[in-house]
Amino acid sequence: MTVDALPGYRLTLAAPLPLDCGIELANVAVAYQTYGRLNESRSNAILVCHALTGDQFVAETHPVTGKPGWWEQLVGPGKVIDTDRFFVICPNVLGGCMGTTGPDDVNPATGEVWGLDFPVITIADMVRAQERLVTHLGIERLFCVIGGSMGGMQVLEWASRFPERVFAAVPIATAARHSAQNIAFHEVGRQAITADPDWCEGAYSKFGRRPSRGLAVARMAAHITYLSEAALHRKFGRSLQRGRLNFGFDADFQVESYLRHQGASFTERFDANSYLYITRAMDYFDLAADHGGVLAHAFAGTKVRFCVLSFSSDWLFPTSESRAVVKALNAVAANVSFCEVESDKGHDAFLLDEPEFHATIKGFLQGGADHLGLGR
Repeated sequence: MTVDALPGYRLTLAAPLPLDCGIELANVAVAYQTYGRLNESRSNAILVCHALTGDQFVAETHPVTGKPGWWEQLVGPGKVIDTDRFFVICPNVLGGCMGTTGPDDVNPATGEVWGLDFPVITIADMVRAQERLVTHLGIERLFCVIGGSMGGMQVLEWASRFPERVFAAVPIATAARHSAQNIAFHEVGRQAITADPDWCEGAYSKFGRRPSRGLAVARMAAHITYLSEAALHRKFGRSLQRGRLNFGFDADFQVESYLRHQGASFTERFDANSYLYITRAMDYFDLAADHGGVLAHAFAGTKVRFCVLSFSSDWLFPTSESRAVVKALNAVAANVSFCEVESDKGHDAFLLDEPEFHATIKGFLQGGADHLGLGR
């Protein structure tokens, strides 16, 4: 599906976007979806920030895959993020491949696809583009910014960079900087992509090719990190695909078949170069480094209300990372609550049916909305 055929909205920023790499990127387009209605005072807007492999289709059927929105359990009328009460905005991140400007788009200066000529981006660059979108929509202050994983990084960046424009922030299963282990996992994925003969040094679009095999392997490796051993064992154990060993290298085990399916289906909706750029943005994220090495300085004087959430079995973004954020917020006397949700589903628990997780978010949002007098 071409960008022009995607449902939803697409804003072209009026002025060039300054990037951390020192480049000003012109003609930046931001694709986004909205749900619910903005109230008269424009005070009920919730910005949902998506994770690495997510996009703007948070609460509707995905136009490419036909699958339900990635947070459809939480976002909708009468749900945890109640679109009868809140106006929800979900933008595709800068560098993405679902309508927002990224390496698969045409460079207006050359008339050819950007490829590796696209500038390297950061989480802060993504948030700057989102801030322009929020301003375009006439919203002075967001009621809440919420997101998990890379989305949580964007939430922390929003709360640090634009605290006057955020009433509440909900960073979920995330960290204030990417760990060495996580950078290592990303590098394995990037090497899988760049080793694919069809990658063509990033210029595969020019030759009508796609590094699907490398991208599928990158997805498979990453997907393992999103799960827990308990979740994998419960779902697959050592169950055989055909009930017997075949003494070969086809997918003997059900878990192998599952990973292959995850990899193959991912290539239908994601761009390989976007994967390179977005994973690199996550690797570069280090909020403390941007504030003299002291994380608390990133939130000095903040009036934002925080609800920090983690999951007990998440080894990709363990609870210790969330506690570090909470400690920094406590150091500046911020209004912060914290909850570690007991779950054996691993990092992906924030995308799944977890009643305690849902109840915590619902209570936090309701308390904030009642404080501001937002109608139901």
